[in-house]
Amino acid sequence: MTPIQTVKMSNFRWVICGLLFLATTINYMDRQVLSLTWKDFIAPDFHWTDSDYGTITGMFSLFYAIANLFAGKFIDWMGTKKGYLIAIFVWSVGACLHAACGWTAIGLAGGSITALTTISVWLFLACRLILAVGEAGNFPAAIKATAEYFPKKDRAFSTSIFNSGASVGALAAPATIPLLARAWGWEMAFIIIGALGFIWMALWTWLYEKPAKNPRVNQAELNYIEQDNDLANVQNRDNIKEEKTIPFWDCFKFKQTWSFLVGKFMTDGVWWFFLFWAPAYFSDQYGYTSDSTMGILLIFTLYAIVTVVSIGGGYLPTYFVEKKGMNPYLGRMRAMFIFACFPVLGLFAQPLGAYSAWWPAILIGLLGAGHQAWSANLFSTIGDMFPKSTIGTIVGLGTMAGGIGSMSINLGSGKFFDWAAEQGANFSFFGFDGKPAAYMVVFCICAVAYLIGWFIMKTLVPKYKPIVLDQ
Repeated sequence: MTPIQTVKMSNFRWVICGLLFLATTINYMDRQVLSLTWKDFIAPDFHWTDSDYGTITGMFSLFYAIANLFAGKFIDWMGTKKGYLIAIFVWSVGACLHAACGWTAIGLAGGSITALTTISVWLFLACRLILAVGEAGNFPAAIKATAEYFPKKDRAFSTSIFNSGASVGALAAPATIPLLARAWGWEMAFIIIGALGFIWMALWTWLYEKPAKNPRVNQAELNYIEQDNDLANVQNRDNIKEEKTIPFWDCFKFKQTWSFLVGKFMTDGVWWFFLFWAPAYFSDQYGYTSDSTMGILLIFTLYAIVTVVSIGGGYLPTYFVEKKGMNPYLGRMRAMFIFACFPVLGLFAQPLGAYSAWWPAILIGLLGAGHQAWSANLFSTIGDMFPKSTIGTIVGLGTMAGGIGSMSINLGSGKFFDWAAEQGANFSFFGFDGKPAAYMVVFCICAVAYLIGWFIMKTLVPKYKPIVLDQ
């Protein structure tokens, strides 16, 4: 008898996951250049206040939110490959253009300090608009690619890996960007980091095709990828048909859509607040500038904790599904409740900061790790509930909701911090006065946002209920 020959499964899906990780890392490095340079490099040049910076970050979040209303549908329309290429091209151009803001503002201001401040803010807003439009395509494209290349049981883990690019980007940023700004000027920091996106475009063009069309994916791996549906044993790849999609406005008819929107709205702003304000927080409250050794170590430690702890967050629902026998949604929601408890640690960051700046760095790091693990599982609920053809649209809508939440907290925080600083001892909260009291207020809001979001989501979609479309 001739022995049965078994073909070893290829693992090209992890190469795609690596590309998504790299794109997300670049995405967050581009986003971090401003937060790591504004307080100690840009603000002295243009005389910015916290309100000016809060306006820029808040409006960036609004631009991002509006762009996401269309980005997901754009990715679904263009396809993952072309859509992702266009998105990263736009945001890389926008990132590099920030460098021209300084030179242009000085030329237009004509020596007036007031005009210099106003013009520079408007120029940065224009560049943040371009950056936001491009960056809006990252997560819809990445989540869509993940749904294309991974079965449901692996999506949270693969999402947690590429989503950790957010914390790795935030980790690499403080170790490189302030040093670039100090050595060659803050303008070159924007140009050098922005140029990384163009390198990624070449890799994506070379390596990405849909699994059924990708010669690097063998039949065994394709069967593994498609194990959740009836395409698992299709041998003729040319006969695989595209799924029917959900019309844009019809998406709002489903409670599953609103559950995702609530989850993003309640929590994205927390992550963005710490992403945008942590360097200024350590500079304001403890005197450690972003280019000082201690300032770099604090931010590096914060995001090192986020990176290491959050990756395990994608495995927890797999444990619940495979070891405890739960369905993917129930396992994911159980995991998300656990991660929603992590941000409560943020309540202790400001009080323990009186003893050492290391305490807020560690506790905010654990808060951020909880967010990233939460986010990976939140994104994966879309793949559990919606057809692949509509994933980009739903991710775009959710990210829009997250951008609105982020705009609220960033714009409000900038004005709140300036007001609290003016009030001094007249404004107190939990034993803190002035600006430290304002930070404590915001930390309290961040601490409870996830638990509130989880309970609303669980109320809207109490159990696993995928959306099935008639073909």
